[in-house]
Amino acid sequence: MSWNPALDPDCPKGDAVDAIETIIVPRARDLGGFEVRRALPAPKRQMVGPFIFFDQMGPAEFVTGKGIDVRPHPHIGLATVTYLYKGKIHHRDSVGTDQWIDPGAVNWMVAGHGITHSERTDGQVREKPHSLFGIQTWVALPKDAEDDPAAFEHAPKDSLPVLEGEGKEVRLILGDAWGERAPVKTASEMFYADAVLEAGARMPLPDNHEDRGIYVVQGSIVVAGQSYDAGQMMVFRPGDQMSVTAGEAGARLMLLGGATLEGSRHIWWNFVASSKERIEAAKEAWRAGDWAHGRFHLPPGDEDEFIPLPER
Repeated sequence: MSWNPALDPDCPKGDAVDAIETIIVPRARDLGGFEVRRALPAPKRQMVGPFIFFDQMGPAEFVTGKGIDVRPHPHIGLATVTYLYKGKIHHRDSVGTDQWIDPGAVNWMVAGHGITHSERTDGQVREKPHSLFGIQTWVALPKDAEDDPAAFEHAPKDSLPVLEGEGKEVRLILGDAWGERAPVKTASEMFYADAVLEAGARMPLPDNHEDRGIYVVQGSIVVAGQSYDAGQMMVFRPGDQMSVTAGEAGARLMLLGGATLEGSRHIWWNFVASSKERIEAAKEAWRAGDWAHGRFHLPPGDEDEFIPLPER
């Protein structure tokens, strides 16, 4: 989730397969019955294209009365998408959005100059046992969009392009790839896709993007004769035409990438920016807590509490 403390993934260099630039093995952290694995940012790879944060949430099982309660917290300089395989999350934000996140749908939140949001499993969901499993990503905004007004866009599952055939089902979540384009408008060139592969099915990487990566969610894939299991991210060298093959149990993959940005980004807590000065200004605005007239406002319907600024 976007409020998690820093997790440092292991990031060995992949020298067994020439086409793989980096292999990232996330470290897991138990947040009290809820496991998170963070692949980005990594020590040797801050971003894949504009993707600067990549967390696997769960899978987790909650008993009646339990769930997640991510209190209102701020963001700047990024856009987020939480993509679920199982479960539901109640999203509220300071632009007035009140939206349930369902499996397969896209909920694209642009922080820009500043937004506040909360993520909860509440209401009827909490009245019985429930599951939660998904991926949360942050996309760093290009410099000319860092101060854009905050915004939110919802795209239901059935609005996303789906490519099927030869043992593959690929849902394009963001951007353009394989001749298709997802409906959500993005500030830079990118692609993000959910692929389910039968055993032995081959999956080509899109060849129209500079930076490309794959995260193995379930099962395994084979690249140039070497197998890679669930919980690993591979970042591929630019320009190579590449395909991967699903292992004996099939595979579920998240494919991501796009054009690299105009430079690295500073990350502190929930803030991403091209300069430290932007980070410091956001810290002071959140610390001030002027919800009525300041830079940040609390989400309507969830204004009774918030996450304070970390003391570090």
